[in-house]
Amino acid sequence: MQLWALGLLGLLFTLTGGVDRNNFKTCDQSSFCRRCRKVEPGDTPYEVQLSTVKIFPDHVTADILNKINQHIFTMKLTGLRGNKFHVEIDEKTPLKPRYRVTDALRGIPRTEPISVMKNEGEVVVESGNNRAVILSSPFRIDFFSGENLVVSANGKGLMKFEHLRKKPEPAAQIEEQGEAAPEENNVEKPKDADDDDPGAWEENFKSHHDSKPKGPEAIALDFTFPQAEVLFGIPEHADSFALKPTLGTEPYRLYNLDVFEYELDNGMALYGSIPVIYGHGEVGTAGVYWQNAAETWVDVHNSHAKKDVMSSIVNFVSGSKQADPPAAHFMSESGIVDFFVLLGPSPLEAFTQYTDLTGVAPIPQAFTLGYHQSRWNYNDEADVAAVHDKFDEHDIPFDTIWLDIEYTDAKKYFTWDAHKFPHPLEMIKNLTERGRHLTIIIDPHIKRDGSYFFHNDCTDRGYYVKNKDEKDYEGWCWPGAASYADFFNPDVRKYYADQFQLENFQTTTADVMLWNDMNEPSVFNGPEVTMLKDNIHYGGWEHRDVHNLYGHMHVMSSFEGLLRRSAGAQRPFILSRAHFAGTQRYAAIWTGDNFADWGHLQASIKMCLSESVAGMSFCGSDIGGFFGNPDPELFERWYQAGAFQPFYRAHSHIDTRRREPWLMPENTMLVIRDAIRRRYSYLPFWYTLFYEHERTGRPIMRPLLTHYPLDKETYSIDYEYLLGDKLLVRPVLQQGATKVDVYFPAVDGKKESDIWYDVDDFRKITTAGFETISVNNYKIPVYQRGGTIITKKERVRRAVTLMYNDPVTLVVALDKAKSASGTLYVDDEKSYQYRNGKYLYLSLEFKDNVLTAKKIDEKANYDTKSWVERVVIVGLEHVPKSATLNVSGEPQPVTLEVNKHGESVIIRKPGVVLSRKWSIQLNY
Repeated sequence: MQLWALGLLGLLFTLTGGVDRNNFKTCDQSSFCRRCRKVEPGDTPYEVQLSTVKIFPDHVTADILNKINQHIFTMKLTGLRGNKFHVEIDEKTPLKPRYRVTDALRGIPRTEPISVMKNEGEVVVESGNNRAVILSSPFRIDFFSGENLVVSANGKGLMKFEHLRKKPEPAAQIEEQGEAAPEENNVEKPKDADDDDPGAWEENFKSHHDSKPKGPEAIALDFTFPQAEVLFGIPEHADSFALKPTLGTEPYRLYNLDVFEYELDNGMALYGSIPVIYGHGEVGTAGVYWQNAAETWVDVHNSHAKKDVMSSIVNFVSGSKQADPPAAHFMSESGIVDFFVLLGPSPLEAFTQYTDLTGVAPIPQAFTLGYHQSRWNYNDEADVAAVHDKFDEHDIPFDTIWLDIEYTDAKKYFTWDAHKFPHPLEMIKNLTERGRHLTIIIDPHIKRDGSYFFHNDCTDRGYYVKNKDEKDYEGWCWPGAASYADFFNPDVRKYYADQFQLENFQTTTADVMLWNDMNEPSVFNGPEVTMLKDNIHYGGWEHRDVHNLYGHMHVMSSFEGLLRRSAGAQRPFILSRAHFAGTQRYAAIWTGDNFADWGHLQASIKMCLSESVAGMSFCGSDIGGFFGNPDPELFERWYQAGAFQPFYRAHSHIDTRRREPWLMPENTMLVIRDAIRRRYSYLPFWYTLFYEHERTGRPIMRPLLTHYPLDKETYSIDYEYLLGDKLLVRPVLQQGATKVDVYFPAVDGKKESDIWYDVDDFRKITTAGFETISVNNYKIPVYQRGGTIITKKERVRRAVTLMYNDPVTLVVALDKAKSASGTLYVDDEKSYQYRNGKYLYLSLEFKDNVLTAKKIDEKANYDTKSWVERVVIVGLEHVPKSATLNVSGEPQPVTLEVNKHGESVIIRKPGVVLSRKWSIQLNY
């Protein structure tokens, strides 16, 4: 390996073997975080001027006065459909416009008519069954879901809004110029200005200087959740799902950064930033989406944290059941106060209120739900072919092989290394002819090379991000000297998308998919391994304003390119490392540069759960860890855990040993093969979950509290989870484990449990609580909930695309009432024709000993060849003598054989095509 090609940071990776915390700021090293954290609770200077309130059909506006410096702000509160409110606060007359995030939402939110009543000291805004109460002095907004107070903005009085102002000149300097010192320079400075903070007007970190041309412009606001017992959200962090109190420690940080071998169990910033937080308790769930793309820190307060002086007077919050309820304090470096309140009241409703704002992940091509094999890097075309052949030789399914940066010509994107990959079209054809795909990496850094067309075009057209002197910004990344495309410029986005068109990138096909990495953006010689904050983007905005959106804009451009490449015929697939609110509309994500140890395996579940409730359902981790060399046991357990996460990819660093499954000991390879084959058997279930996510916005991976909101034990469990509302998954996450404790949640907070069936032997669990389960090398503790029907395909082939017309097995798991229901979605697995009604969405129901299948959407239709091969029913008390199949339009019923098999009853080969309406009657 050539170390210079790794760049400065890559060399650091090689030498240190762990994250260097000194490369990344603490709150105390960040001037604006320092300043915001200094605000004392309970003494807010902000006051609503009730005489300025104006009422409109769907919103109200009012002025807010900072009583210390007399600066005026304007507030707009809007009622939104679906139990949501939107609040914006900006300077009334700023020196310059302040940045507003415009690309995170899926569209303009739909508003709801409001009614307004003015009382003494307050304004009550009703929207549907909800209301927001704006209190004048001190400023606060209480949000009610029905009669329950669920969120209070500025309830702790921690609001801070630093208005834009000119930099004050020191009195001594003025006197040297022969001028009298202005009177205002002799008076006490405003308490909220913090002009004397050493980083207020310009700031240094290590060798980097931030000129801060607009000076201090931080904003901050706290949100109290009076009914909550646990807070969660604000990914991405390698920490527990339930957020920990941060008073006296570091806040959680949202600032997209390239962090290799990241540490576990802390709030350090990672690759993505989604500023949505939820509070949950017995009364319900509420959330806040803080729409800000600048660097943001979040302090978490709760009843276990260090008490502050406000704790004794928080009882102003009517309806609060705790003396010091959980709260989150958002602190951002720039922008405006812009937040949405999600009123739930159930967890699922709160999650879908967020995706109603920011969008959903469109249903992906089915092959992307299979297994992905990646490495930095497969050496050449022969290596790709050999890996491809070995999967078939060992009868291990896989769908996609990935190429990292070394496939390019000297790290110039949209090119190929002519020596290692001289025949890319032939290589791609060899894959697609066997039902498989290729994914290639294309990052946002552009090599500064006078022979490189992309660099020359960006230079000539002014398409690069500028430095503070309005020159093309130059940093270091994998190619060495690099500049960065400014994706905030619509012309740049179009140009970038154009490069994916087959007439331009002629050595690819419409079946090649995309990996966008290093898009935080990563700059090896930049402050905190990223871009300077005083760089300039399109529209004159500083990088500080838009940092967390950069990767989002990158994948937006990539998505448009792939969509146009096939003239809209194929659904694009993109994997992105950086992400923000709304990125789910364009890309899947993974948990970044993890390490081959048990802690990182455990973290993969916590991290993907946090991402899922924040809209990013298509989430996974690098199987086995990106860095390091996993031992066989860790490798086995990671493959098993990954098989039940939405995105399923193995990937590893260039310095690790090769670790394709067949290179492991034979018994390990067999365990891995079993895990991958299990994944493929559940493909119809996965595909249906993704369709229903697009249809409803509900997450695919779900914390247990989603469906068991009154069971307090679930609030802290982040090592097991639900897939939809049908499967409970508890992977083996500890070294040497021969047994694991599985928690079966209580219904309605009582001791009563749903019925759960072990998917391997259909053993029944009927009581709530922990149960110790024995595990061998092959065991993955997964349980199907009684009352559900899951569809599987048990003829596992080499690739998802080859299972397209295969028959299905229906697994009917009965509840206490001996009933069950489920859904099944079918389409062409590739195109957007489903949006034109070319699909089947089926309701499956078992009741009164009859299993029925019928369309949910009657107008939709798809001519599938897939048929029902088996029906497996678990939970029957007696074995039927036979079964009768009735198919709509067929004159004669068909008698089917019924057999008992262990704890299940099997109806073999009903043979009915999925597009038909049919029923099966059990005969006793």
